[in-house]
Amino acid sequence: MVRDDIVEFKKTIPENVTIVAATKYLSSSEMLDFLKADIFNFGENRVDSFLAKYNDLQNKGIIWHFIGHLQRNKAKLVVNKIDFLHSLDSLELAKIIDQKREKPLKCFIEVSINLEESKNGVPFYEVSDFVKSLLPLKNIELVGLMMMAIKGADDLSLREQFRKLRLLRDELEKTYKIKLPYLSMGMSDDYLDALKEGATHIRLGRILLK
Repeated sequence: MVRDDIVEFKKTIPENVTIVAATKYLSSSEMLDFLKADIFNFGENRVDSFLAKYNDLQNKGIIWHFIGHLQRNKAKLVVNKIDFLHSLDSLELAKIIDQKREKPLKCFIEVSINLEESKNGVPFYEVSDFVKSLLPLKNIELVGLMMMAIKGADDLSLREQFRKLRLLRDELEKTYKIKLPYLSMGMSDDYLDALKEGATHIRLGRILLK
C-alpha cells in the first residue's frame, strides 16, 4: 500500500525531478492510490505484467515507463504503449523499435557504469559509438542515460558512480551536438545521492510504500 504521508514525501523531492513509481509488486487497484497523490509516472519491469496493468488503467492519464530489460522478441508488444524506455541497450532492440513504433519513442540508454556482469547495459566505453549508430533511426528519440549503482556502496562511492554518468552525458552532448536532458538514476536506497549529482528521474519502489 502507498505510504500515508506520500504527499509530504513528494515535497522533499525537487519539483523538476520526476518520480517514477516502480510498481512491479503492486496491483492495478493499488496503483490508483498514486494517482490520488498526483504521481502519474509508473515504471514496469515485465512485459506481461505491464500489459495487464495497461489494459486495466487506460484513460487515467498515466505516463508509462518501461524500466526493466526489454527482450527483443517481446518488444513489439509494448513499444506503441509505453511513453519512455529506460533500458535501451542494443542496436538490435533499437532497430526493432524503429521498425514497429508508430512515432518516435523517448529512450534512455542503459549504461553499465560499473561493468557488473549481473546487470544489463552498454559498457560506458562503448556508449559513444552506440549513440552514433542510433542517430539515423527516426523512431528513436534519445533523451538521456540510465544506470543502476552498486548495491550497498557508501555515499562517496555512489556520488562518484552517478557523477560518472552525468559527465558521460555531458561529453556525448558535446561530441554529437545533441541534447540529452535526462538522467535516470537513483532508487529507494540511493536516490538522495543521485539527486546531488543531477538525477532528473528517480525510480522509487519500496520507499513509496508502507
